[in-house]
Amino acid sequence: MSIQPGTEGNGSAPETAPPPPNPDKGMFGVKGTGDVSGFGRLVRPRPAVFDSPRPYGGYFDDVYDALEEAYPAFSEAIEKVVVDRAELTLHIRPERITDVCQVMRDDESLRFELCSSVDCVDYLGSDERRFHVAYQLTSMTYRRRVRLEAAVAEGVPVPSVTSVYPTADWQEREVYDMFGVVFTGHPNLTRILMPDDWEGHPQRKDYPLGGVPVEYKGAEIPPPDQRRVYQ
Repeated sequence: MSIQPGTEGNGSAPETAPPPPNPDKGMFGVKGTGDVSGFGRLVRPRPAVFDSPRPYGGYFDDVYDALEEAYPAFSEAIEKVVVDRAELTLHIRPERITDVCQVMRDDESLRFELCSSVDCVDYLGSDERRFHVAYQLTSMTYRRRVRLEAAVAEGVPVPSVTSVYPTADWQEREVYDMFGVVFTGHPNLTRILMPDDWEGHPQRKDYPLGGVPVEYKGAEIPPPDQRRVYQ
């Protein structure tokens, strides 16, 4: 039986184990990205989105026709209609989003009473209007769903829909907090997740990935790439 160096005479393990050979920082051997998930350098090209041809199928044509009949400025408000993965998305000009929501809620043929979610996507570098605000609407009367989407460039505000859907109050605050999109007419547009004096908006694609030290109860938490070493 061989004896390991440092254990002669007493049979005990060495006080400090030698470091393993070639430790990798980050999962999958990723180094230098500041991202321990291993996916920091992956770039997924955004596919081109085009108008879907009619008929759309299902109840989608009924929703389109009802909105066109009920809303006189339909042609000015709708940029395009996309049907993908069995979902209907109406791309709306931002300045018209509140008017469209009002019609979607109140018209007898539509009755989208619930705005279940307001969220955002940042298409940095692939779209001049990088921020796409999405509204998930549900008709409990007709058991239907539709998505409205409004795209704006950085610094361009979006009208708030809280006067139509009160549930959008905290959801718009979260979009403002995470992406920096300003909603005009919101009753209390303040941060909801980050501290009031926080600089930047964490879900923007150009926000430092894991590179912002956070002070928590007197202790500074280092960026993720400095917290651990995967071996």
